[in-house]
Amino acid sequence: MVFSVYCRLFSVTYSMLHETLKSEIPSALRAHDEVRLRTLRSLVTAMTNEVVAKKRKPDEYLADDEAITVVKRAANQRKDSIEQFEKASRADLVGPEKAELAIIESYLPAQMSADDIMAAAKAKMQELGVSTKSDANKLIGALMKDLKGKADGGVVKAAVDELLLAL
Repeated sequence: MVFSVYCRLFSVTYSMLHETLKSEIPSALRAHDEVRLRTLRSLVTAMTNEVVAKKRKPDEYLADDEAITVVKRAANQRKDSIEQFEKASRADLVGPEKAELAIIESYLPAQMSADDIMAAAKAKMQELGVSTKSDANKLIGALMKDLKGKADGGVVKAAVDELLLAL
């Protein structure tokens, strides 16, 4: 009995994002917020699929870093959908995707600004002694490792490209 209570407490503190998403579904239902409900259900389903893919029981929770990966993947899918719908001139489909993206992004950690990323790139460039464009991948890899979860890869690549163009 004590062991199972301890395990449950550990699970709750270790996987707050996954549990938070699950617990917000009833409030979205009560508020009749269809977009939020649809978005939360899709995120929880994606997380359950991830748990099963990792060969664990479906009722287990993901760790926060795993859950953030799933949420980022969902955000990227929405961004891709928005881009495709805009290319196809389907404004009727862009609106709902943007609404879902806004909800999804509210669960992601705050991203670094472009200026902060540029400063980190300059510092890492000096630390690694990068002096040629051929070292761009090495610099991007080191930066992404340092800024994991804090910066978008596209922004990091743009900052590195801008720095290396000045060489």
